Amino acid sequence: MSVTTKDVAYIAELARLSFTEAEKEKMTSELNAILHYVEKLNEVDTEGIEPLSSIHDQTNVLREDLCQESMPNETALMNAPDKVDRFFRVPKVIG
Repeated sequence: MSVTTKDVAYIAELARLSFTEAEKEKMTSELNAILHYVEKLNEVDTEGIEPLSSIHDQTNVLREDLCQESMPNETALMNAPDKVDRFFRVPKVIG
């Protein structure tokens, strides 16, 4: 597969870009070089290789989810600037 200057002009139009003829020629050669490089990946033998969803072999790096007792209200409200009974009191934000 190769890219032509007509393809570059079409893509530029879709992206709302404008290029001079020299820039279109340069872009065409650069895109063809990229495509040529990507085509080399098709030469690699991937038979028997499992697809990856991540490059890391770690499956779960999170801690185990354990049920535990919640913090008591008194402890949670200890540093609250304003409280009413067992609730935080905050300024009204809706008019």
